[in-house]
Amino acid sequence: MKYDHILIRFGELALKGKNRSIFEKQLQQNIKMSLKLFPNLQIKRTYGRIVIELNGENHEPIVEGLQHIFGIHSFSLALKVENSLESMQKGALQVLKEHDEVNTFKITARRAYKPFPLDTMQLNREIGGYVLTNTNDITVDVHNPDVDIRVEVRETATYVTSGSYPGAGGLPVGTSGKVLLLLSGGIDSPVAGYLTMKRGAKIEAIHFHSPPYTNERAKQKVLDLAKTLTKFGSSVTVHLVPFTDVQKHIHQQIPSNLQMTIMRRVMLRISEKIANERKILALATGESLGQVASQTLHSMNTINEVTNLPIIRPLVTMDKLEVISLAKKIDTYETSILPFEDCCTIFLPPDSKTRPKREQANKYEQYLEMESYVNDAVERTEKIVLTSSSPVNDEVDSLF
Repeated sequence: MKYDHILIRFGELALKGKNRSIFEKQLQQNIKMSLKLFPNLQIKRTYGRIVIELNGENHEPIVEGLQHIFGIHSFSLALKVENSLESMQKGALQVLKEHDEVNTFKITARRAYKPFPLDTMQLNREIGGYVLTNTNDITVDVHNPDVDIRVEVRETATYVTSGSYPGAGGLPVGTSGKVLLLLSGGIDSPVAGYLTMKRGAKIEAIHFHSPPYTNERAKQKVLDLAKTLTKFGSSVTVHLVPFTDVQKHIHQQIPSNLQMTIMRRVMLRISEKIANERKILALATGESLGQVASQTLHSMNTINEVTNLPIIRPLVTMDKLEVISLAKKIDTYETSILPFEDCCTIFLPPDSKTRPKREQANKYEQYLEMESYVNDAVERTEKIVLTSSSPVNDEVDSLF
């Protein structure tokens, strides 16, 4: 017997009331994009489920791909049978025989199609009795069975499953608007991007690089991190901002203990400009409260002053070990620890203030040619679109 379908179940989506269909349609679209390398698949939406017809495709890589898609609670390999008791009985027996060394089983029927003449208790009894009659040395255990055979009766067909795979949870990417992720080459920001996508946001990324102080391998590292994030969504657009001139200007004009604060304020100004051009509603960072000098509440308060956009900080309550654990889970850790410096480590002063004040920042910014430097950086920003199915250097779309 070969499973011919995959049955996908929702989590939070079931609680969305009148907007539920919007979330389901987006999830269906995300699944199609993620599995576009499998042309024979047919992906259909029915109430409360998405059903994938395999049409001969190998299920193993499809299972792996589905586990990365936000909005899926769980899914199962399924055998599709007709809506007749005889077909359900034979299907349940087929599924049971796929398992080795089975001593106990259980039938769990679910009648999503209410007009079907038998209720769930009757289905459990009739299908279970058939399986017992056609097997040897196997008994029913409703509490702790070796195999739980689930029979789901829907309007046009019945799906028989046993066992399930966990989904990624969360909300489908694209249902919560767009967010611009400040993506460094470190461990934290890719994890922040992952968690932002889990809440349904489609992310674009912005990276500040400072050639010749940061080299091409440092830039490639960031593109590799962004590409890893594409497996959790359809694509990620990366905005590469040339930041050398800005950093030099700050280094020359600002006292060393305020340079990090001013630099991050300029980053937010540039990010806000690009976000507005791209109709992006919020920024996201990998900041964790108290982790470094620029991540104290005093620093955040002073740095945030320059933007009206909401700043999402998914890691704000997490410690470094928790972040590292999640980075390893999503396969960004090994790339993040490659020894290529990003712009935040260039000109890094040893005496950064942990309690900078807004008045101080505003006072010293008077000596900067702020608007011209911000506009120049935005104009020279390069845009690269990455997808999960293309090499990193494909689909380059420059703003020049």
